Amino acid sequence: MSKLNNESLLYGLNDRIPVIPAVFTAVQHMLASIVGIVTPPLIIGQALGLTQWLPYLISMSLFASGVGTVIQAVRFRNIGAGMICLQGTSFAFLGVIIAGGLLLKREGDSAEQILAMIFGCTVVAAIIPLIVSQFIHFFSRLLTPLVTGIVIVLIGISLIRVSITDWGGGFGAADFASPHNLGLGLFTLFIIVLMNCSRRPWCKLSSIVVGIVAGTLLASLLGKFHPHFSPDLLPILPSPFRFGISFSWTVFIPIALVSLISIIETVGDLTANCMLSQQPVVGAEFQKRIRAGILGDGVSCLVAAVFSSFPNTTFAQNNGVIQMTQVASRYAGIWIGGLFILLGLFPPVSQLLEQLPKPVLGGATLVMFGSVVAAGIRIMTRETLDSRGMLIIALSFSVGIGIESQPNFLSAMPQFFQTLFQNAVTSGGTLALLLNLLLPKTKENNDG
Repeated sequence: MSKLNNESLLYGLNDRIPVIPAVFTAVQHMLASIVGIVTPPLIIGQALGLTQWLPYLISMSLFASGVGTVIQAVRFRNIGAGMICLQGTSFAFLGVIIAGGLLLKREGDSAEQILAMIFGCTVVAAIIPLIVSQFIHFFSRLLTPLVTGIVIVLIGISLIRVSITDWGGGFGAADFASPHNLGLGLFTLFIIVLMNCSRRPWCKLSSIVVGIVAGTLLASLLGKFHPHFSPDLLPILPSPFRFGISFSWTVFIPIALVSLISIIETVGDLTANCMLSQQPVVGAEFQKRIRAGILGDGVSCLVAAVFSSFPNTTFAQNNGVIQMTQVASRYAGIWIGGLFILLGLFPPVSQLLEQLPKPVLGGATLVMFGSVVAAGIRIMTRETLDSRGMLIIALSFSVGIGIESQPNFLSAMPQFFQTLFQNAVTSGGTLALLLNLLLPKTKENNDG
């Protein structure tokens, strides 16, 4: 194992990782992100009446996630960050895709026509990160440690909301926040924390897997876990442009704007990943890695659209797993991507994972998503926080968290504006970016 970065990492960024630790690491990343990957196609499919295509859309989401994750880990010809950058459908796209799909549905388009339009528009939108990656020097001036730190914290806070909802039993659960659900989540969390307190590397490495397995076994004993499978067990083979391809400016423009804004989120995730992987977060090497990561996101989005999956972006969940396991090896990223590709091809496995008890997943992901918040705070405080910085933090957090907690606050605005800024990351992150550009710097900052 390399000692160049820091001895606290079990496996550094370029360390070759043995098979067994690699599999454990891959499974933990999978369990931390599987819900985030399969939930967007579920929500979009149910909202647009695409029920008959849901199994295929879910499988292709897993497949595209795997291919994109491998692209990011391998870093072929400067495409990909060369880190564990797990790819998955961003929740930021849900609103604009559903709104565009409902518009097409009202016009009488069939399910296949709606999907052809969505994937056609997302193919074109994938060009945006490809272009932005070539102007990262200009873009990096906008994304200071203060701005990226704020975005990372907002990402973590948004994810924690998902964890707490899962811990209670999931959105709309009849037994939400029941003692059984709270107890399952607490038991899972206790196992993970207990194993992370151990000085043995294997305990930390396997903590999330053991916690989820232990929680699932307890759920089975309590009668809370009854997995079932569809009768069709044949592998699903990816088919390029399965639904055809078409284009509409009305559907495209909102998707394009979210693609642009999501780059801010990607830069924040990549910066946190660099820090947790003990790589530079300033300088030429850092800029090169960010450029390659954004380029990898764009290629991942192209792959996703071609194989009938919704737009991909770098997930924040894996940063929490890196911090928990202390495994940053990009070779583990290849195993993670390979595992997701297999899951996409074999439906029964993904069906089992989709049915894991939500309280167990909530308890397991809570500590990981909290680690994302901690990483954002560390990046944010790399600069000396003067009154200007504190004002930017205060306003960005207040607006971002406030709007996400009360989305009706924007109800008088045009639907497009509501869709774009109804979550903490896009509203708070955009405000942080604008304030950092517009507010005059203090004398101390200018002198520095």
